[in-house]
Amino acid sequence: MVTLRIATFNLENFDEVPPNVRPSLAERVAVMRPQIERLQADVLCLQEVHGQERPGQPRALLALAELLAGTKQAAANVVTTSGPNGEVFDQRNLVLVTSLPVMARAQLLNTLVAAPMYQILTANPPAPQPMPILLERPILHVELDLQGVPLHVIVVHLKSKLPTNIPGQKVDDFTWRSADAVAEGAFISSMKRMSQAVEVRRLVDSILDQDPAGRIVVAGDFNATSDEVPLVAIRGDVEETGNGALAGRVLVPVENTIPEPARYSLFHHGKGQMLDHILVTRNMLAHYRGSEIHNEVLHDESGAFATDVKYPESDHAPVVATFEFA
Repeated sequence: MVTLRIATFNLENFDEVPPNVRPSLAERVAVMRPQIERLQADVLCLQEVHGQERPGQPRALLALAELLAGTKQAAANVVTTSGPNGEVFDQRNLVLVTSLPVMARAQLLNTLVAAPMYQILTANPPAPQPMPILLERPILHVELDLQGVPLHVIVVHLKSKLPTNIPGQKVDDFTWRSADAVAEGAFISSMKRMSQAVEVRRLVDSILDQDPAGRIVVAGDFNATSDEVPLVAIRGDVEETGNGALAGRVLVPVENTIPEPARYSLFHHGKGQMLDHILVTRNMLAHYRGSEIHNEVLHDESGAFATDVKYPESDHAPVVATFEFA
């Protein structure tokens, strides 16, 4: 019997900082490394992992290496998103760390979904013509070898609900000039989020077109609860398609087995929200043994005085699911 633990964790802007800035990387590592160790993950899906630079060397995930030092993931395979030059991105890399053999890797960014065209209404000066609403965050698809059977892991970080910037409509980083510009910015963010959701769903279907028995896991920060439109679109429930023949293509949120009062991975204004998910194809449920959300000491970063100096850990809770394979 092989036990497989799959986890997702948004590390929240995980990076080095200047010497006069707190919390330092060392302070963050001291709090967060025990979180990584507790997961005991064989497949660890990470979001918001920033890259670091050294003179004469390509940008690399040096801060992450420091976090994983001394853990079971320290010697594991690391697969990450990267730019056209092969270097990791400066910010918000998606990373998969695993002890399983890596068979293939792909990165999708408006690959299966063309960018929608939209003319911004509230821009100042006015937008002269429609423009493509391009995605900023890629999707990472990694094919792993699980006892000779492919395991497809898709790591995601969907666009946040924060309004997209509108030219000429910001006084400063936190102050908008008009309410309708805020509304339009939120609408554009929702287009980006849904473009990613459709791309994920199309990727899942393309895998299942080639292998109807394919094992698929979609994990990450979805910036949406399971009943919001992006998650509903990705899940493909029969209640939505109306087609029972598509039941084998449904993705199931494993947190459904966790009692609802404990089912949250982030606090916002005192309310727990489940934004970090692990979705699996129904054929994975035969091997599913349970889930955990490590939210016992989760803080509310939206509260007054809840600065990173007081809370060097992430504002997201890790989520982990356990499977057993004969």
